[in-house]
Amino acid sequence: MHVVVNAAMSADGKLSSRRREQVAISGADDFDRMDDLRIESDAIAVGVGTVLADDPSLTADGGANPLRIVADSRARTPTDARVLDDRAETLIFVSEGAPNERVENLGNAGADVVVAGDDRVSLEVAFSELEKRGIERVMVEGGGELIFSLFAAGLVDELRLYVGSMIIGGRDAPTLADGEGFVAREQFSNLELTGVERIDDGVLLRYSVS
Repeated sequence: MHVVVNAAMSADGKLSSRRREQVAISGADDFDRMDDLRIESDAIAVGVGTVLADDPSLTADGGANPLRIVADSRARTPTDARVLDDRAETLIFVSEGAPNERVENLGNAGADVVVAGDDRVSLEVAFSELEKRGIERVMVEGGGELIFSLFAAGLVDELRLYVGSMIIGGRDAPTLADGEGFVAREQFSNLELTGVERIDDGVLLRYSVS
């Protein structure tokens, strides 16, 4: 399986403001690039925090919509979230600790709910399940908690990072990789820069993960 993390951040490394509201960091050309990447993918993955903050549809214009995946340990995805509309199938990974009523409600709302992990979703278990289902290419769109966890688990193959020409600031604003963070240098995820491209008023950086 090939896992691509795609994100847009400000010049100071923020995905959004401290209010965690959706911010348009890139422009029309980069949105077209993202649509193309979605169409090329078998699945698009986000964490539940992104669903709660942005209510994304995780669909593409101009092509078949891939499987939508939400990592949601406590089954907090609202049953009226756009990720549960009928434009594409949706798979939600929950933990054993998710309340049964919430899990049942998500199933009734049309989601395919799969338990992957005890107290929290195990990304290793979840991505193994995706491979069993024939998923070969996954695009990860956020947020910072999920992205960090994927890097920590060694599951990322490629990073495509759009850097926009703005400063957002704020110690509480989300960054590309939140979560607990690495401590020792030997834990850091090492990247190899494979491409640089100017798009809109920013730059797209492409990295492979060592």
